[in-house]
Amino acid sequence: MSEPQPNGAAPTTHPAPGSAPHRPFRPGDQVQLTDPKGRINTITLQAGKEYHTHKGSLAHDDIIGSPEGTVYRSTGGTEYLAFRPLLADFALRMPRGAAVVYPKDAAQIVAMADIFPGARVVEAGAGSGALSCFLLRAVGDHGLLSSYERRPDFADIARTNVERFFGGPHPAWRLTIGSLEDNLTETGVDRIVLDMLAPWECLDAAARALIPGGILCAYIATTTQMSRVVEDLRAHGTFAEPAATETLLRTWHVDGLAVRPDHRMIGHTGFLVTARRLADGVTPPTRRRRPAKAAHPAADAADAGADAATPGDPTES
Repeated sequence: MSEPQPNGAAPTTHPAPGSAPHRPFRPGDQVQLTDPKGRINTITLQAGKEYHTHKGSLAHDDIIGSPEGTVYRSTGGTEYLAFRPLLADFALRMPRGAAVVYPKDAAQIVAMADIFPGARVVEAGAGSGALSCFLLRAVGDHGLLSSYERRPDFADIARTNVERFFGGPHPAWRLTIGSLEDNLTETGVDRIVLDMLAPWECLDAAARALIPGGILCAYIATTTQMSRVVEDLRAHGTFAEPAATETLLRTWHVDGLAVRPDHRMIGHTGFLVTARRLADGVTPPTRRRRPAKAAHPAADAADAGADAATPGDPTES
């Protein structure tokens, strides 16, 4: 019997991981087993199977039928805590073609691009499908996510990962093999997310597709890419002033009075650049700024030449 799925998942025989919080484990579910040292292993439940480790085995049948948050003891005496994987857990452990978008960046994309239930969203660069899962959760069943992926092998991996997480094809997802700039024909799009090497190549297509007030969000890895996409957005003339951000995530060690930041952290993974679509025919306001010296050498040289060509005031002494 199929069950309705929250968070934008399609009705399936075996609901997606983490999508039915009050339902007991059953065959086909993914289960995240955590040992006393915090090490995590994910298994897919099958009746009659066993999970084997060097510290003993654990029967799947012992887990089936019990609720999340239950502790099980292996034949070797090791205790394991069982939960369904969260989307963040699934994204970090999914099979990969392209690098996955880290949960900290996916969360920022959903927030900074203001992805909402029912939104029409275009994604360029499906990669391994991690960001697609977050976007589908945000738009829900009644939205639409159109993903474009140039590489067929990456598209296959993304499709497999998305369907694995949601338990089957998602009703709001459309995956196209090919480049966005050559294949995008949609209009009335609310948001466009570009996860690709050269997002500036898609600005014309994005401007045609976005509604006035719509948001373009580019996820890039390097400062040179960030500089290029920001300057091209400014020069394009159809977008308001772009914003560039970076998110760093640091965990903390908390044990009684020993409270300190952990020695390792998730530092730089990527930059986000966001900009809003102006109404047709509107010229963006002139940007007032005091740039650093030599930030714009070509413009500075032109200004200097204009100043030299302008005759001085004859009344000045």
